[in-house]
Amino acid sequence: MAGNDLQGRKVLAVVTNYGVEQDELVVPVDHLRGNGADVDVAAVSREPVQTLVGDKEPGRSVPPTTTLDDADPADYDLLLVPGGALNADHLRMDHRAVETARGFAASGRPVAAICHGPWALVEADVVRGKTLTSYPSLRTDIANAGGRWVDRPVVADGTGGWTLVTSRTPDDLDDFLREVEAALVTSP
Repeated sequence: MAGNDLQGRKVLAVVTNYGVEQDELVVPVDHLRGNGADVDVAAVSREPVQTLVGDKEPGRSVPPTTTLDDADPADYDLLLVPGGALNADHLRMDHRAVETARGFAASGRPVAAICHGPWALVEADVVRGKTLTSYPSLRTDIANAGGRWVDRPVVADGTGGWTLVTSRTPDDLDDFLREVEAALVTSP
């Protein structure tokens, strides 16, 4: 896709203010905005989001455009859940992030999660019956939550009335973004 193919589509990226994997936030946000989508980064607070590279080295600081409290999930077409072990571990303990994921699935709108991001979906109890991928350490958590884990660069599963797009690591971003775009174009 090029240009403004996603014009009029709105994406909500949910993150904590520390520990999100830099490329799993920055690359999708820049890509989607570059293709015409309106993307909000909703963080826990209005403080800058400190990303990490490889879960340890400081990355770029990203200003959030809203907070988890102020964002109205009903205003968005797709939910983006980036990874980073620290980010994802804290997101799955944040009731706002968990309820947002649950609400997207219940309403039939797509959710895209990469790396450790599916932890929030496991906590929201929305992976049951879905096939998905993630960072390999989530395999047992996904299976215990009723999902089917596979080792693929990207999985798009439309069963259950909503699309879940998942990927393993930043190495899979090209495949991930292709499927995110497809889900966003066809979202209700």
